[in-house]
Amino acid sequence: MNETTNTVIQEHLPFFITAPGETDLLFTAVNISLVLVLIGFGALYFTIQAIPDRLAEGSSKTQMQIVGILGLVSLFTMNNALWVAGLLLAAVRIPDFVTPFKSIARSLKKLSMQSQPQVHEILAIEAEVPDPAPIVEETGTAQERDND
Repeated sequence: MNETTNTVIQEHLPFFITAPGETDLLFTAVNISLVLVLIGFGALYFTIQAIPDRLAEGSSKTQMQIVGILGLVSLFTMNNALWVAGLLLAAVRIPDFVTPFKSIARSLKKLSMQSQPQVHEILAIEAEVPDPAPIVEETGTAQERDND
């Protein structure tokens, strides 16, 4: 009697209910789709997380490092304010103040290297010219000089 009721009930069961011992296709499909959705959201999250780094690629090295650190810290702390700060810092181009100073220093070094031979020549010429009034050392004490 049990077997006849089971066959009658099995005819009216929906497709997602399986008989004992058979593979549950719906469960398998949901598991596969869940894994794919999680991988997709993870890839999307990391893509969004990398936006400030991509924006800062053409900027100075210091700015790129600061933006990268802000992005990394915001990733680990789940603090969105740090990510927004990194995004704003990446969007704004910081003027480069160091390069002109390096250029000035390089030019001054070139000028000093060019003028050094001239300085040595001038010093050599001055060493050859005798002094017009040679210094004569006086001997004696101050009282002897006063008596003369």
